[in-house]
Amino acid sequence: MKLTRKDFPADFLWGAATSSYQIEGHAQGGAGLTEWDTFAATPGNVRNGDDGARACDHYNRWPEDLDLMRDANFDVYRFSTSWARVMPEGRGPVNAEGLDFYDRLVDGMLERGLKPAATLYHWELPVPLADMGGWRNREIANWFADFTEVMMGRIGDRVWSAAPINEPWCVGWLSHFLGVHAPGLRDIRATAHAMHHVMLGHGRSLEVMRGLGMKNLGAVCNFEYATPADASPEAQKAATLYDGYYNRFFLSGLFNRSYPADVMEGLGPHMPKGYEKDFDIIGKPVDWLGLNYYTRKIIAPDNGPWPGHHEVEGPLPKTSMDWEIFPDGLYSFLKRTHDGYTRGLPLYVTENGMANPDRLVNGAVNDQGRIDYLNAHIAKVKQAVDEGIPVKGYFTWSLMDNYEWSRGYDQRFGLVHVDFDSLQRTPKASYHAMKAALAR
Repeated sequence: MKLTRKDFPADFLWGAATSSYQIEGHAQGGAGLTEWDTFAATPGNVRNGDDGARACDHYNRWPEDLDLMRDANFDVYRFSTSWARVMPEGRGPVNAEGLDFYDRLVDGMLERGLKPAATLYHWELPVPLADMGGWRNREIANWFADFTEVMMGRIGDRVWSAAPINEPWCVGWLSHFLGVHAPGLRDIRATAHAMHHVMLGHGRSLEVMRGLGMKNLGAVCNFEYATPADASPEAQKAATLYDGYYNRFFLSGLFNRSYPADVMEGLGPHMPKGYEKDFDIIGKPVDWLGLNYYTRKIIAPDNGPWPGHHEVEGPLPKTSMDWEIFPDGLYSFLKRTHDGYTRGLPLYVTENGMANPDRLVNGAVNDQGRIDYLNAHIAKVKQAVDEGIPVKGYFTWSLMDNYEWSRGYDQRFGLVHVDFDSLQRTPKASYHAMKAALAR
């Protein structure tokens, strides 16, 4: 690595992230069905029909995985909890085995000197709630608040930080407008309701955690840089609108207590009645903002229905997800959120990483492409820090190869290689590079 721990402030934190459904192995421990189980069981939704039934078996192998975190000299482990593992019906009865698992997991982090950074929801909605409309149903904000009470009533006294929901754009737009993620809908009214209710759920969850006396609570949003396909006013407008529903919608809801006017031109007629009254809950103060960043998109206008644009292929080198590698976008969002929204709040890069066609050869994985990616993006974090932007940490995605949602197991984001037959873990070259860079 070109930069090391010594190149950053002494209190700058380094970590890696995972999510529950992607690694735990959901078909064990009394967990209930999630909408990802049924989505994956539907032909054509997930590559090879893969699901998270076994995943990386982190449910049983968590001590080994936490040892890998500790041995890489990380400070923070960003993990998520499974609603369906803890409350199999989404409401009502609690699965004690699920709560016990997260209890052990948090204690295991603390025993290894790791700061537990909890995310309550990373997309594994219990099927009984999906049957009642899921994020389209306003009541989900209260159901999620109840889950927050149960989950954080158990581990909230020991986590270092907590955020309610990972990447609200994916919960709302990707899953209800583009149909790429569960529940796989393509409906603008469903999207408008889900986009708003995920924000309301965020606010209700914060209220509960504050009521429990918890500190260091934040929000985690994902960001994509939008570049116009050409210099025309139409392309500029298209890119601005993409930026609106991807980036500004959630930032504005959280920090301005409103939604962007250009986005509401399309979503406004489909929004829940009286949504404007919810901003006092949505805009509850947070202690930090997490930014997940991977790529940019090139946006061109078209004559189709709103939003009236499409993506075109860009010229930059790409990851195996076919995502352009554009480190400047990370710096841009750090500066932009600080200048325009967060007003001095601590910022964390809560996810950043790349899928790479990694191969295990003679017991080793040479993923130099990932090392190059990390170097380029960490340099942009350093640029922001040097300019006085309060970036307080960088967490890479992901600790280990895992279930990459609709792409199944064919995309490897991990610092640690996982053989999905034997489940053997093998640290990659990028893991060893990070370990050396973060030595104390």
